[in-house]
Amino acid sequence: MRRTFAIGDIHGEPTHLERLLGRLPTMTADDTVVFLGDYLDRGPDSRRVIEMVVALPSQIPAKVVPLMGNHEEAWLRSLKSPEPGFLLRPDNGCFQALHSLTDCGNASDLEQAGMLLQPTKWFPAWIHQWMETLPLYYEDEHAIYVHAGLDGEGEVWQHPKDGRPRNLLWCREPDFFRGYKGKRLCFGHTISSELPVDHLSWFGKILDDPCDVWFRGDLVGLDTACGKGGYLSAIELPSGKVYSSR
Repeated sequence: MRRTFAIGDIHGEPTHLERLLGRLPTMTADDTVVFLGDYLDRGPDSRRVIEMVVALPSQIPAKVVPLMGNHEEAWLRSLKSPEPGFLLRPDNGCFQALHSLTDCGNASDLEQAGMLLQPTKWFPAWIHQWMETLPLYYEDEHAIYVHAGLDGEGEVWQHPKDGRPRNLLWCREPDFFRGYKGKRLCFGHTISSELPVDHLSWFGKILDDPCDVWFRGDLVGLDTACGKGGYLSAIELPSGKVYSSR
């Protein structure tokens, strides 16, 4: 049976990535590993995470599909024209990426902010080139895989091939979380504890772990706050088995 393993947002946490990969079953050439994007920022070692993802196809027989996340897209935009609103906002974690990707030495906070606003002077060219190759979505017989969500509203949501790229990368529409119906869809971007639980019964809410992988109908939310004090999660399809780094 062909299996697909979808892995949520990593955000610069190689320890969690290594632990999770070590807990996945032995792969075969029929299997696929899909990363849902957001490899860098926030965690302590963005460089190492990207090195691990890039090296994985040479280490396992499975097909490896790394998707683009909104953080990769924002970095690509900033490498064309720096965006202070993204680069300097502390909770985006770009300062941590700076520390991982270049030698800041003893630079002051002000000097580091200046470096962030000139990323073309220090951002590794090979990572820049790699990010430019990342697809916005993947689809197989089990599911659609996308970083954030889809383009649409209410109960009408466009297939990723027809939707606007920004929505695939940045979607946080409540209508999507509550109204999507169709082929199973795996996404990251929005931390599972921030996703709605109004589909659960009162008893289900008591049993629910808000920090765990989120399920509603045909949706699977896989961002379990890695890089924000949480951990990394994956789902195996079609079995639905969940793996985590915690």
